[in-house]
Amino acid sequence: MAASDVFTELCTELLSPLGPVRVRRMFGGKGFYVDGLFMALIDNGQFFLKTDDTTRERFAAAGCVPFSFMTKHGERVMTGYYSAPEEALESPPLMLPWARLAFEAALRAANAKVKPKKSTAEKPAAKKPAAKKATARRA
Repeated sequence: MAASDVFTELCTELLSPLGPVRVRRMFGGKGFYVDGLFMALIDNGQFFLKTDDTTRERFAAAGCVPFSFMTKHGERVMTGYYSAPEEALESPPLMLPWARLAFEAALRAANAKVKPKKSTAEKPAAKKPAAKKATARRA
């Protein structure tokens, strides 16, 4: 088994306390989904977890670094994914609090994308077709 496959299996096991984990190839790396939410990735042999404004500081305080990549124009792009703490890679119980933070960030991101439907009270009333004038027949 290739080293990357072993690491992918380890990361899948680390996330498994959250539920069934689905792994998909992406841009030369791997993406990890739990309950259909994209919450982690592997790139260049490093495991990254999703963060947002609510969780990012906790990852930074633990010494985690952001995932970044270079565009074809040579610009560095920083993402909302941070490396998992090194000690969390040792077991599912140590990863669980970090995985929960990543899952919650993914859930908030998914909820932010869903646009609420307008209620019927907010919709303008539909125009009724004009009534046809009845013409009286004279006998």
